[in-house]
Amino acid sequence: MHSKSSTFHSHRAVTTLAALLAGALALTACSGSDDKKDNGEKSGGPTGSTVTLPKLNGARLEVAAVWTGAEQANFKKVLAEFEKRTGAQVTFVPAQDPIINFLGSKIAGGQPPDVALLPQPGAIKQAVQKGWAKPVGPEGQKELAKNYSQGWQDIGKVGGKQYGVYYKAANKSLIWYNAKAFENAGAKEPKTWQDLLTASQAVYDSGVTPFSVAGADGWPLTDWFENVYLSQAGPEKYDQLAQHKIKWTDPSVKQALTTLAQIWGKKDYVAGGQDGALQTEFPQSVTQTFTGGDQPKSAMVYEGDFVQVNIGETQAKVGTDAKVFPFPAVGSAAPVVSGGDAAVVLKDSKAAQALMTFLASPDAATIQAKLGGYLSPNKNVPVSAYPNAVQQKIAKALIASGDDFRFDMSDQAPQAFGGTPGKGEWKDLQDFLKNPKDIAGAQAKLEKDAAAAYGNGG
Repeated sequence: MHSKSSTFHSHRAVTTLAALLAGALALTACSGSDDKKDNGEKSGGPTGSTVTLPKLNGARLEVAAVWTGAEQANFKKVLAEFEKRTGAQVTFVPAQDPIINFLGSKIAGGQPPDVALLPQPGAIKQAVQKGWAKPVGPEGQKELAKNYSQGWQDIGKVGGKQYGVYYKAANKSLIWYNAKAFENAGAKEPKTWQDLLTASQAVYDSGVTPFSVAGADGWPLTDWFENVYLSQAGPEKYDQLAQHKIKWTDPSVKQALTTLAQIWGKKDYVAGGQDGALQTEFPQSVTQTFTGGDQPKSAMVYEGDFVQVNIGETQAKVGTDAKVFPFPAVGSAAPVVSGGDAAVVLKDSKAAQALMTFLASPDAATIQAKLGGYLSPNKNVPVSAYPNAVQQKIAKALIASGDDFRFDMSDQAPQAFGGTPGKGEWKDLQDFLKNPKDIAGAQAKLEKDAAAAYGNGG
């Protein structure tokens, strides 16, 4: 009974969050000039520290994460601040997806990193089941209780014990667009899926391909599916499918794939057609939307707030050249899907626990928030820390949702199904993108792979 009522409550709150986000993002057009106000005196790094850390001179830590490029560089600045405050030495270890396999080989070789950032709740569960993960210490737990909503604390728990500190969040219900391409096409920001198809047609008629789809990476395809499914089938069904309590052969999945095919199945709507999309990696899907003047390779690209990092590699300015709207409502309410990365201790020590405490504090998140392309679920990070109006609105909306969001479905699944390149859901949706007419075939494959990974028949 309980889950039903809380699901209902969530559905309502998610609707209000979507409305809040829609209103907020409508303001982003005029955000050009007032962005720099509060960066003046505060940009020299954190003056007020909110958390006490021990002196750790001589301690050495290794921190593993799959982050690359600007994201990795920005996180290293956070680690540098921890070094400055504690005297510890921290080395960043670049990991590969799936990170559980990467960590497995490190652990087998007797060299686990001290702390790892895991991008899936499913991976936290596995790390606990394998006996790798160590619980968060009392100081870290105190910071979590102070700075995080219950929902974000709970996603980091396994069997009622706190193992994960959600350092980074993502709002994965956003579509970014080339303002010039929309303007030339006379296209408007869509509120519903039908509006999105109308805008796509207008953009296509103006001579620009509507969408970039990052088909070479499987994970953006799972995110597309989840937004359509959450909005169309509703949160209750979403939770059932996430736990494999209903099968992927369910009519609700058929409906979502049929809807997706209205975009994926139109060769002219996808940059490079289906074959081209399958060779387009995520960073390129973004950059090609925001380069080429008013003749970009595509007008829109779907993905989370972190798209800003890749827009930063182009000449486009967020808020003027590159704008964003919430993923349109396919059913009665627009979806709000979030993701995130949680820090987990693999080698327990005073230094490792101190880093967890730091990552759970507003101090760490505020450093990275100022650098852009990052979102924290920590409710005590000042909104003014985010570098532009777009990012501030996205952050505000995430915090306003409290516990009423749905976590990325593939990230809740066992890694073999929801988090492995070339396998499971990633591969099945790539095959579907290649042949969007074969909906029944896609469903059968998804169900077969899910049943094997979850170890149940549904």
